[in-house]
Amino acid sequence: MRSATLGPVQRAESLARMAEQELDVLVVGGGVVGAGTALDAVTRGLATGLVEARDWASGTSSRSSKLIHGGLRYLEMLDFALVKEALKERGLLLQTLAPHLVKPVPFLYPLQHRGWERPYVGSGVAMYDAMSVAGGHGRGLPVHRHLSRRQALRQAPCLRKDALVGAVQYYDAQMDDARFVTTLVRTAASYGAQAANRARVVGFLREGERVVGARVHDLEQGGEFEVRARQVVNATGVWTDETQAMVGSRGQFHVRASKGIHLVVPRDRIHSSTGLILRTEKSVLFVIPWGRHWIVGTTDTAWTLGKDHPAASSADIEYLLDHVNSVLAVPLTREDVEGVYAGLRPLLAGESDATSKLSREHVVQHAVPGLVVVAGGKYTTYRVMAEDAVDEVVHGLDQRVPPSCTERVPLLGAEGYQALWNGRAELARRSGLHIARVEHLLNRYGSLAEEVVALIDRDPSLAEALTGADDYLRAEVVYGARYEGARHLEDVLARRTRISIETFDRGTASMREVAELMAGELGWDKQQVDREVEHYRKQVEAERESQQQPDDLTADAARLGAQEIVPLG
Repeated sequence: MRSATLGPVQRAESLARMAEQELDVLVVGGGVVGAGTALDAVTRGLATGLVEARDWASGTSSRSSKLIHGGLRYLEMLDFALVKEALKERGLLLQTLAPHLVKPVPFLYPLQHRGWERPYVGSGVAMYDAMSVAGGHGRGLPVHRHLSRRQALRQAPCLRKDALVGAVQYYDAQMDDARFVTTLVRTAASYGAQAANRARVVGFLREGERVVGARVHDLEQGGEFEVRARQVVNATGVWTDETQAMVGSRGQFHVRASKGIHLVVPRDRIHSSTGLILRTEKSVLFVIPWGRHWIVGTTDTAWTLGKDHPAASSADIEYLLDHVNSVLAVPLTREDVEGVYAGLRPLLAGESDATSKLSREHVVQHAVPGLVVVAGGKYTTYRVMAEDAVDEVVHGLDQRVPPSCTERVPLLGAEGYQALWNGRAELARRSGLHIARVEHLLNRYGSLAEEVVALIDRDPSLAEALTGADDYLRAEVVYGARYEGARHLEDVLARRTRISIETFDRGTASMREVAELMAGELGWDKQQVDREVEHYRKQVEAERESQQQPDDLTADAARLGAQEIVPLG
């Protein structure tokens, strides 16, 4: 299988082919569910197209807690089926589908009560492990263990001694959510799917009651064109209701947005060798190891404002700081926060406003003939959602279609990853890179790291680190534009890398260098470089201003101070 690229030429070719020939399936939405649906459809032999209005994973799928987990708290809700399904998917991702992107991560659960709490928590975590092992997908993850207070404080010296009487440690998994989606899209394209970002669906084509395609606006080159398809899949997450409104219909459910925000702080601010999971009055709070940083999150509040750029308010930030500081010996302050990001969860609700349960389970529905809707769910179970969506598509196709095979289809970069990892010292010698750099590349690109190294072989200056963002190489910027579909400066700083949340300056020290590297790949002149830099600078200013505001309404108004679209010259 060839390794497809998502560069400017390939994007133009994909748009042209989608306009020229009828597809079996057109997927609308380039988050994890849409990308997964495209991969499922194309690997069943269906002619598949995928369009995304902004950048791959630019919505919810780049703003998650970055965990692949079974959902330990759903056991407490007795939702055993959801946990079992998620644990199976976690195992597939760790072992088969994306071992280069999905990694084990330990969590410490501090116990605060003597007597009843240890057996209560311990039995839940033991069931969690047992369900994983019984399903045949627990290989590679250590089982939980009980710790005394002294043992727990050795693992996490950051904890106040009076904040725990002991602890339970267990394992889940994590990934870079935006990188995962980009890899999914490239994998689908490698099997023949046509994929284009910054291509917005502005309406659906109809023949009577039946949807037979979509009108697509090319936001890069301008102009509208029609894409005809025998079935269309609406996989637009929190935008599901708006997309459905284009056909004047919505199903027996609708999607509500719940805002979750996360803080990113430097690794040296929290002295611990393990992640933490803390119970709050509403849910749980995670402190997640993230390279040279920690991610602290998340909140869970209703969001009824604009969905493109949900804003984190000062109240949100203080909520997280207050809760994490309740157990830390050295409290975090606002000055410790490098980055803040906010995302919206797509939660299912019934037609009544009085719904008592907003589900993390997903729904697939043929809302009108020719249009399948998939909504809800959680990141970990994206592959199941995609399989169910394509199963529903098949019901509307007058042909025999093979069953899903994505349980056995590794993502690009998985094949050969382990061998390259074992031989990483040789790759370091051959490339001239420090072995820590090689490990960084292997854990972001898997075996595709050799493509990044090939760029450096041709231009040794690309082996240098970016100004103000030492974790990333200049080659990764070029690779993001040439191979991974990055079209604008924000795409690289916020999603192909995570510089926007991993540096105190939010990427402003790197932005001009990054824009100039992208210019050579995307044909930008100096004026376009200046536009990109100015747009990004204003976006950072607007986000900083929003994070000083007391509530959602004022934070959203401040965030809207930056333009949505970067104008092209």
